[in-house]
Amino acid sequence: MRIICLDLEGVLVPEIWQNVAARTGIDELNLTTRDIPDYHELMGKRLQILDDHGITLGAIQEVIGAMEPLPGAREFLDDLRSVTQVVLLSDTFQQFAGPLMKQLGWPTLLCNALEVANDRITGYRLRQENGKYHAVRAFQSMALEVYAAGDSWNDLAMILEADRGAFFTPPQSITDAHPEVPVCMDYETLYRFAVG
Repeated sequence: MRIICLDLEGVLVPEIWQNVAARTGIDELNLTTRDIPDYHELMGKRLQILDDHGITLGAIQEVIGAMEPLPGAREFLDDLRSVTQVVLLSDTFQQFAGPLMKQLGWPTLLCNALEVANDRITGYRLRQENGKYHAVRAFQSMALEVYAAGDSWNDLAMILEADRGAFFTPPQSITDAHPEVPVCMDYETLYRFAVG
């Protein structure tokens, strides 16, 4: 039996932090794991920016509430879920994901959690360090054939550990570093990869 593990942001929905950057005018919030591969370093920068500018969880949730999945994402996910099991492995947070998961038909999502006090984000808790990699290993330990796809450096361990992995619309830097990994540039190609 096969299970497909997909990243969320950049694969099915736009990057949340980049939408927050556009709404607030704070360019530094445009940075993602495509730019800073070390997740803890990236989150440290983000939390400092939020604190410096007084940006609350509620303000971020308001931005997320106005977001929509990428064009064709819901149809792609529905088609894929009709033929195989799919789980989303994301470094996003439970407090961010709800509105987008609703629009995607409530797929299974494994993600992280924020620490919040008085509507201010004070920290974050990882579900597990290198959680995407460990999720793939756990699924494999259940005799599942794991296919995985993502768009960024924080997906690399998951992609390389999977029985079959691919990048989805990745930055050139990651494809240059890992030319052995197939690249899918649209949902049709990603679907063929996932069911092939």
